[in-house]
Amino acid sequence: MGATRTPRGKWIEEGLRALAAGGPEAVRVEALAQALGVSKGGFYGYFGSRGALLTEMLDTWEHEVAEAVIEQVESGGGDARARLERLFAIASSADGPVRGTTADLAIRDWARRDEDVAQRLRRTDNRRMEYLRSLFRAICTDEDDVEVRCLLAYSLRIGEHFIHVDHGGRTRAEVMELTRNWLLR
Repeated sequence: MGATRTPRGKWIEEGLRALAAGGPEAVRVEALAQALGVSKGGFYGYFGSRGALLTEMLDTWEHEVAEAVIEQVESGGGDARARLERLFAIASSADGPVRGTTADLAIRDWARRDEDVAQRLRRTDNRRMEYLRSLFRAICTDEDDVEVRCLLAYSLRIGEHFIHVDHGGRTRAEVMELTRNWLLR
């Protein structure tokens, strides 16, 4: 009986973890194999090169944070307000190497130095914002209001982790709930 291969997705997840920890330079085949507790030979059964892995990492991230989230939100049905509430719940609970904020932030940092990554990030941001607009348009008639709500919601998703303040006796969770309610009014 042959040895079980490390699944392709594990290499991609580990690559995203390495990216989040140290940028694209930290995504090295030998280091990933060591982190997975396997030999690097299995890597080449899936990927022809490190560059191929980096591309698949971005493909996976882009799909998971945009299309897969949209599919998850839409599969629950309901009106736009219910879908927005579901989207906010998914975004606030997103964790792990693919959907977690650390991968998002690492890709944003990488995009500052790599135009191809920047174009992919722009495409992903535009897809996410267009979906938000479609939902907010169903509860707001003013296009300016729609755009402001979308930008605030999206900025909160990306930047919330950088803000370390006291909330006047409220918990962070309470303030986030107040913010969601305000956005949905």
